Amino acid sequence: MAQFGLIEAGGTKFVLGIADETRAISARHQVPTTTPQETLEACLAWFRAQGLHEPQAIGIASFGPLDLNRASPTWGHITRTPKPHWSGADLVTPFAQAFNCPVAIDTDVNGAALSEHRWGAGIEHDSLLYLTIGTGVGGGFVGAGGALLHGLSHPEMGHIRMKRHPQDSTYAGYCSFHGDCFEGLVAGPAIKDRWGASLSELPADHPASTIIAWYIGQAICSFQAIMDPARIVLGGGVMHAPGILDKIRAAASELGAGYFVGNPQEVVVRPALGDNAGLLGALALVLKKV
Repeated sequence: MAQFGLIEAGGTKFVLGIADETRAISARHQVPTTTPQETLEACLAWFRAQGLHEPQAIGIASFGPLDLNRASPTWGHITRTPKPHWSGADLVTPFAQAFNCPVAIDTDVNGAALSEHRWGAGIEHDSLLYLTIGTGVGGGFVGAGGALLHGLSHPEMGHIRMKRHPQDSTYAGYCSFHGDCFEGLVAGPAIKDRWGASLSELPADHPASTIIAWYIGQAICSFQAIMDPARIVLGGGVMHAPGILDKIRAAASELGAGYFVGNPQEVVVRPALGDNAGLLGALALVLKKV
């Protein structure tokens, strides 16, 4: 049976795996994200140590931004990222050359969207939006026929502009590019910057959870107006806070005022694939491309 090398490339760690088309993950490993050379060499060394010498293909679901234009000389490179050392890093060539096989690459959120659509929360639904709300905020959308949304680049849903909550009007925002965009208001670092702790660490009655849920509910209304997804899957560390999902659903319902086809109480859900979502995202990308 054909084997695939899988990489979930994150800002703090690269999660590696080997799987087949049945989704059976036979091996798993983590490599710290340091410099590109050190990290990618460690990935290659682990794959070789596992006996992955002639994979059918390699799938990479990565943090971004990424150049995903195959006609571009920098296809498969990370572009403008605040992650030190990684702007301009080539994620594709080292694996293509080492294993002489096709490499599929897209963003981690596009991979997660594709895997949830194919095997998880989106089964039996034509469209799915995946939002991750953690250290950063990103989104991926799968439409009818399993097509991922791309334009000149991949979507940057974490950087939409937001109306400010009345109790949070003075915070400048944490995004180094846009200040108080969606990511700059609700990502983990933005929460800790103004309240001194993660959302999960704050008391259950702290106003932060209501404010963050209101912002996420506002974003959900925007994405419903633009894409009207049948499922909106919310992942990431911020979503681990107790009670946050119910507050988000309530905020989205109130802000949407019954206008959209999808009822947030039914449409907005958690990921179904759990800890395997990242690696299965890489597998979904590779099965789609190869």
